[in-house]
Formats: sequence, structure tokens, C-alpha cells
Amino acid sequence: MKRRILRVAKLVSLGVVLALITLALPDASPKSTEFALVKVHQADAAAINQNVISILAVGSDARPGENFTHTRGDALQLVTINTKTHAASIIGVPRDSWVDIPGHGNDKINAALYYGGPELLGRTVGNLIGVHPKYVFVTRFQYLTQMVHWLGGVDVRNPYAFSDVSLKPKGFKAGRIHLSGYDAVAYSRIRHTLPRGDFDRSAHQEIVLKAIQAKVSANAHKPGFIEHGVLDAMSHMYTNLPPVELFRLAQVMAQVDPSKVRACVVQGGIGVSSGGASIVLPYVAQARDMGNQIRKDATLSHCG
Repeated sequence: MKRRILRVAKLVSLGVVLALITLALPDASPKSTEFALVKVHQADAAAINQNVISILAVGSDARPGENFTHTRGDALQLVTINTKTHAASIIGVPRDSWVDIPGHGNDKINAALYYGGPELLGRTVGNLIGVHPKYVFVTRFQYLTQMVHWLGGVDVRNPYAFSDVSLKPKGFKAGRIHLSGYDAVAYSRIRHTLPRGDFDRSAHQEIVLKAIQAKVSANAHKPGFIEHGVLDAMSHMYTNLPPVELFRLAQVMAQVDPSKVRACVVQGGIGVSSGGASIVLPYVAQARDMGNQIRKDATLSHCG
């Protein structure tokens, strides 16, 4: 009981400190944000296990001066975490997936961010997979570069060699490689030279996400690591979460066991829209099967 009281006191104290710092920092205002973490309320969402938290991670392709929460999303990853077992799953959704966007008809799924911000994108991805995210995290790729740099880079196991004349002329070799901040973004964005295009890019994004989580998990025991990360994040972030909940989410992410993370990508056929654009026709049955799996305990036994 005493330990629990001390833990609660620590959370409350940190929450007060974070709240005061947020009010004191001019950089914390929405106009200077580099990413947003939004809690969404989906009244029509199907129930999931109370120990399961679902977060939609989005990489925005916003150009300088654009509102990054209302442009097209370049990366879409639904991360689901079991807070009791510390297992997690990542479901990648190709950005060109052709779906129904509530209130806007059929379009590429990443257009939902442009039409209605994080809330509508969360609803649209949730409708496809059958599990609606409780939180939507949107970031510019520039901030991803800074975050990975702050972590000292990340290590990944690259399944095959590939390159891109613009983003990475010398390419990435196959096998275990170290990614700097820039490399992590390039690795996540390259598409045209990959064997399966958008599907492989989504898989590479999952590889980077897993590597970031593993690095955070490996450092979480260090005094002040989580607190420093949250404080740094808050100076660049817009959120509708109270500070204590933000800190709790950071803890949940840090406690994920890297050996219990499984990643899959929603597959689909290639088609052409009425406007002549190349699109992905997602396999809805496969996406729903993944959703049914993660709803129970946040784990994926198979990709389908």
C-alpha cells in the first residue's frame, strides 16, 4: 500500500510540474508544434479488452507552412498494446488504400487526415480494421529525425538491400544496420524502388517503429529518461491529454516487451481510380481478421 501511495504521489507531482512547464513554455503552443497526440472518442466503436490500448501513428507529408494535422498522411500504423502482458501489435495500412471516408465518399485512406484531421483518420482506419484507435499520433517526418537522433540512432535488421537516387543513393545493405535520424526517415519513406512498393514501405515503417520502441525500452530504467522525454515532447506538441495521462502512455510504450511485438501489413490488389490514380484495393476480410485478433489481447497470431 505504501509503495502504491508513493507511486501515485510521484505521478501527481510530475503531472503538476508538466502542467506548469506547459503553461510557461511559449514553444508549447499549437502554432509551433511538430506533432500532435489526440484522444478521440468513437461512440460507435466496437468494444475491446480493457487492458488493450490502440494508437494510430501517422507520418504527415506536410510541407513547410502547412498544417500537418490536415494534410495527407504518408505513413499509417495502428499500434495496439496490452498493458497487462506488455505484448503489442503493429498493423500497417498502405496510404493509397481505396476506402470509404465517412462524409466524403471513396478516396485514398490518407486523404481522411486532410478532410477531417486526426479524428476522421482514426475513424476511417478503425472502420477498415474493425478496431478504432483511442489515440491518434501525428508527426512531421522532421521530428522523427530529431527523435531518433535523440535516441542515438536505432538498429534494425534489413531483409534486403535497396536504394533511392534521391533519398539514399548509396542505399541500405541487407542485414543488421544502424540508422541515424535521417536514415530512419529515408528507410521509412522509400517506395518506388521496392519490390512491392507501398506494401514493402509499410513493412519498413513497422521495422523502424519496433526499433524505436526497443531503444526506448532498453533505456527506460535510467533515472529521468521517461520524464525527460515527456518534457521534451511537450515543448513541441499539441495534445488534448492531461499531463498525467501523457506520462502514463509513455510508461506503457516503454514497458512493451520487444520480443512480444508482431507486425503485419494489410494487403490488397492494385487498381486505378476514376481519376486515373494508382490505388490499393485492400483485402477487407484480412484487415478485419487482424482486428479480431488484436481486440482480445493486442496480439497477432498470423497476418492472414
